[in-house]
Amino acid sequence: MDKTENRAGSETAELSRDKVIIRTSILGILTNVFLAAFKAVIGIISNSIAVTLDAVNNLSDALSSIITIVGTKLAGKLPDKKHPLGHGRVEYLSAMVVAGIVLYAGITSLIESVKKIIHPEKPDYSIVSLVIIAVAVIVKILLGRYVKSQGEKVHSGSLVASGSDAMFDAILSASVLLSAIIFKVSGLSLEAWVGVLIACFIVKAGIEMMSETLDDILGTRADKEMTTQIKKLLTEEPEVQGAYDLFIYNYGPDKNLASVHLELPETMTAREIDRLTRKLEKKVMQETGIILVAVGLYSYNTDDDETARIHRDVLEKVTAHDWVLQMHGFYLDMSTKEMVFDVVLSFDIQPKEALEILYKEIGQAYPEYSISIAPDVDITD
Repeated sequence: MDKTENRAGSETAELSRDKVIIRTSILGILTNVFLAAFKAVIGIISNSIAVTLDAVNNLSDALSSIITIVGTKLAGKLPDKKHPLGHGRVEYLSAMVVAGIVLYAGITSLIESVKKIIHPEKPDYSIVSLVIIAVAVIVKILLGRYVKSQGEKVHSGSLVASGSDAMFDAILSASVLLSAIIFKVSGLSLEAWVGVLIACFIVKAGIEMMSETLDDILGTRADKEMTTQIKKLLTEEPEVQGAYDLFIYNYGPDKNLASVHLELPETMTAREIDRLTRKLEKKVMQETGIILVAVGLYSYNTDDDETARIHRDVLEKVTAHDWVLQMHGFYLDMSTKEMVFDVVLSFDIQPKEALEILYKEIGQAYPEYSISIAPDVDITD
């Protein structure tokens, strides 16, 4: 299986994923429009700002689902000359638009609720309206659980967010129902304050959705479980002494490419390395779904006791600093007096400062060697 076959398999899975997202989103649109219509009628008839805002919230959910469908369609476009890695990141932009809509709906709802607190109007709930609100709560709970489960199944952040939002809506609708019952029993009108509560929840959900989507766009630390699994798969091969500098590049949900450095014996031939890397690419793709697009190499000394001794000594000196998380890629050329290695630095120290310290210490210990130290960023460890 080569990289072309890997990508073909990914595209087939993506088509299936898109169908699930679109089908689930359409169900969400129909349900939310239906609920919004009933709640709007109840809100107008009963003069209830809380019920009316609940209807607006359902409409914003429907609009969010429409944008999710559009984003999924655009993200599913085939790669072209300008975008050879596809359009998957469009889905993050659509999620950002959804978050903006939710945030706007929350802010406007908050303003209207505050106005009703300043200038109160008593609602007038009927038994029929209370029954409809109760049914809406049940429908929202069922919809939320279904949408969220489908989102987790296909790794869609938009669907998971929509499902969670629907569960919040059910809670808020339940609070509207409770305030209506309290009013019917005691005559105490809490619905404007419930409107404020609903609005605050909507604003909070919008901010959280926007924050999570920004993290996806900016890029976050790779999942520790995934990187550990990939490194384990790579180092299971007897020739691979270590796997380092693992970078995972995300081009949309479930569209991940990776690059890595492998530490291999200095005696391996180009043909042996080619055979090994092809085997590893296939293995990683089958086990994780991640396409290994680039494999860099570190060579390690195999038959020199003096080199091994120096390696141990340098490792001890370098890792004595708590801001050095790892040292790898060590190679010593006794004939040319060259020493090279990489260090993974924590974010507690600036790379320039760390290198000055290390060059000074190792240079003093081995003045006869030309030393080259490459600083690595703490990406996965």
